[in-house]
Amino acid sequence: MSDFCAMKKIGLLSDTHSFLDERVFEHFAECDEIWHAGDFGSMAVIDRLRAFKPLRGVYGNIDNAQIQAEMPLDLRFTCAGVPVFMTHIGGYPGRYHPRVRVLLEQDPPLHGLFISGHSHILKAMPDKKLHFLHLNPGACGNEGWHQVKTLMRFVLDEGAIRELQVIELGARGRNA
Repeated sequence: MSDFCAMKKIGLLSDTHSFLDERVFEHFAECDEIWHAGDFGSMAVIDRLRAFKPLRGVYGNIDNAQIQAEMPLDLRFTCAGVPVFMTHIGGYPGRYHPRVRVLLEQDPPLHGLFISGHSHILKAMPDKKLHFLHLNPGACGNEGWHQVKTLMRFVLDEGAIRELQVIELGARGRNA
């Protein structure tokens, strides 16, 4: 995919762990792209998302060699004028993973997005020191300690991040 794209509606999820809630397709119906911040769990999740919308993603710590061959560890791109850096194990402002802290300090996605997954904890918080917004969509699968499955939706347009929405899909273990 090109590093430049016009205004885009983005659906963001993470930590599906081989389970894809059917409501993802309903909530992301109006999205132009889907971004997955790692721990797909299976190629079936990747295949279903790719068949639905253009997909960008990174592999996570549970993803096998086949998924690692399909998805990078880190992904950097610009979308609608917004720089984006995505990785699975990243941490959050003030508590970045050491590997990621070095990368962010050397080349932050200025006035853009740093996206990670892994923690199963939904977060949307600014990094005031490095000047970007950190997003973690929480976990959308049934595996892990989270109680509620979550995802995010937002718009990127002319270098701005707008209309950020948190979507709860209900209790872990439920698919309707």
